[in-house]
Order: sequence, then structure tokens, then C-alpha cells
Amino acid sequence: APPRAPPGGFALTPEPPALTSVPLVSDQEQLDEEINNLRKELRVKVNRLYEAQGKAELKGFNLNPMTAEEMKLINRILEG
Repeated sequence: APPRAPPGGFALTPEPPALTSVPLVSDQEQLDEEINNLRKELRVKVNRLYEAQGKAELKGFNLNPMTAEEMKLINRILEG
């Protein structure tokens, strides 16, 4: 007999890992790009707000997060 759906009506069936990993990687890359774009837009908006309020620009606000490669290098240095 085929598996019955749970009371909510949806049943998840396992997918082979090879079929699911490629879309997840491209989805993650797209999300990373969207997050970076939102961060850049936020910086501009915050600077405009501070300028309109007559306040000085935030220091350190224009910093960028380190990449995974940069983090690996830092960890190697710290581990000695």
C-alpha cells in the first residue's frame, strides 16, 4: 500500500542527495547576493538619515564581512 499522508495533508518523501544539493547551493548564492545588496542599501539609507539629522557619519559602518576564505586564513594564523 502507498504511504498515507499525515493529517495536515502533506507528506515529504526523501530525495536523493545529488538531486537536492545543486538547487540548494544556487539558492544560497542568490540569497547571499540579496543579503549583500540589502546591506549596501541600508548603509546608504542610514548615512542619509544621519546627514538629515545633522549627525556625523557612523564610524565602522562601512565595514564588510570577511569571506569564508579570509576566515579560514585567520583561523590558521590563530591556531599557530
